[in-house]
Amino acid sequence: MVKRPHPKRFDIYWINLDPTIGAEVKKTRPCVVISPDSMNQGLQTVIVAPMTTTVKAWPFRLPVTHKKTKGQIMLDQIRVVSKKRLHKLDGVVHAKTKADILECLNTMFLL
Repeated sequence: MVKRPHPKRFDIYWINLDPTIGAEVKKTRPCVVISPDSMNQGLQTVIVAPMTTTVKAWPFRLPVTHKKTKGQIMLDQIRVVSKKRLHKLDGVVHAKTKADILECLNTMFLL
């Protein structure tokens, strides 16, 4: 993959989420960058949503298939991380998933 000057919205990066407290999702896992590109360019942090292969029927978990692995994007576990935590760019979510993420975030924060 091409090295990017800064993370882009909807990129998937492997990120070490440890240390954590309580029910926060832990370990190194793929995460989707959900912060807008203007923030990603200007700040030393990005907003991400972790991915998991554990499927739960929860309204803020979106189905995703990444590199033939089925799972979910956990919009209920959104967090801000330093760009220093980003390990490896591992792809970009599909167009339909991008639209689903934006629709779900809209529902979460504007209703």
